[in-house]
Amino acid sequence: MMDLFFNLKNTNLKKAEPLAARMRPVKLEDVVGQEEILAPGKLLRRAIATDTLNSVIFYGPPGTGKTTLANVIANVTKRHFEKINAVTSGKEEIKKLINEATERLGLDNKKTIVFIDEIHRFNKAQQDALLPAVEGGIIALIGATTENPYFSVNSALLSRSLVFKLNPLIEADIKELLKRTLNDTERGLGNYNISISDEAITHLANSAQGDARIALNGLELAVLSTSPNAQGVRVIDLKTIEESIQKPKVLYDKNGDQHYDVISAFIKSMRGSDPDATLHYLARMLEAGEDPRFIARRIVVHASEDVGLADPMALVVAQAAAEAVNFIGLPEGRLALAQAALYVALAPKSNQVYIGIDEALKDIRQGKIGAVPNHLKDSHYPGAKNLGHGQGYIYPHDNPNVQQTYLPKELLGKKYYRGNK
Repeated sequence: MMDLFFNLKNTNLKKAEPLAARMRPVKLEDVVGQEEILAPGKLLRRAIATDTLNSVIFYGPPGTGKTTLANVIANVTKRHFEKINAVTSGKEEIKKLINEATERLGLDNKKTIVFIDEIHRFNKAQQDALLPAVEGGIIALIGATTENPYFSVNSALLSRSLVFKLNPLIEADIKELLKRTLNDTERGLGNYNISISDEAITHLANSAQGDARIALNGLELAVLSTSPNAQGVRVIDLKTIEESIQKPKVLYDKNGDQHYDVISAFIKSMRGSDPDATLHYLARMLEAGEDPRFIARRIVVHASEDVGLADPMALVVAQAAAEAVNFIGLPEGRLALAQAALYVALAPKSNQVYIGIDEALKDIRQGKIGAVPNHLKDSHYPGAKNLGHGQGYIYPHDNPNVQQTYLPKELLGKKYYRGNK
């Protein structure tokens, strides 16, 4: 009788889970995306498949698969698996867990894996409590965090763990998850008679900004809130998806014309010193889910290409913004991007860095090289002075008014840099 009630309870709890939780993969083969760390032959995939995984930290934005990977490991491992959440667990629970793991290893020779979700929320004392057990092999730690572990996790724990960074899922990955969910009759929405347009799926995948949970929650809401028509079909169109995910459609294709057109307009607006257009195109890309790191890279490039030495701080600001975006992510990272883009747009302009280095490279590639003048050659290695290396070199700090040549004689008179025009 107890088993009957227990099974009924588990069944009801499973039904109550959100779609995103029900659709979590249980096998490594079902995980989509994260090819950088999970492609065949990669270390993490091999370690999971062979159940030889030691302590690891999974780091990445929400909805990228950190908990999913932990669940997959729980399903394939022969070790005892414990899962705790750093938000609700304290130091006493950690001690109890470690004591049980020690007993399990000592009496049954069975190792323990401990998955700690949101490990960055543990304070230093709580993290330190894990150290002896991790170092002694009593437990293998799997930590999941949305924050940079090099700032939020103790260095002692990090030194005993491998860090794997998970990136936002690409649009194709999320589309695959959505279509899999629509066809899954056990855990997904396959038992509903659903007609959903390709436009709606594309918008949902794009609006999720790499977060599978957002996409699946949006799909679930759209389906459950839509009544069947006279033919018993739940018709999900673009408007339904827009309402469900609460994001209007932004005309933007990250792999097509809109991607290239909008980034081109953004760059030309910065170059043309139009701050309003710069912010418009920046906002357009952010709202459409463009990778903020891609935007940051373009700002860094144009800080040198279009501003250069007319205002060298432009590159400093742009690089700082790129680092800030990588550190804090979105949505806060939008401020750093806007600051850097506006700085480049409002700065005085010069393209002489761009012209100068490309002209120099062109000459090199055409064979216009020439020998390094003898007076500029290194004279410190054995025998160099016997070859005349360094002879005649004039130290500019002691002789500021004396001119000497630096270019090879074949290029004397060549001008690559023409000032900040």
